[in-house]
Amino acid sequence: MVDSPSSHELPRSSNDDLSELNKDLERMIEDAENMSVQLTWMAYDMVVLRTTPELGDAMKKLEEAYHRCRDALCGDPDQKPEMDNSS
Repeated sequence: MVDSPSSHELPRSSNDDLSELNKDLERMIEDAENMSVQLTWMAYDMVVLRTTPELGDAMKKLEEAYHRCRDALCGDPDQKPEMDNSS
């Protein structure tokens, strides 16, 4: 049998399809790994917050202080100076 040109193109397009499939699978694996890392950190945070509830309050105070500092540095006109010495 004589090989026709179309029979030579089929494996090439098949190789292109396999290459594209491989790239898609690698992307999906990377996305799954990223989600796994995020879920691990979420679980860790939940354990820490449940075993040390004071940490949640401390984090909230830290976040509020960060926002006050950011507003002061960025010149937020609505921000009033606040002196909090309760720490």
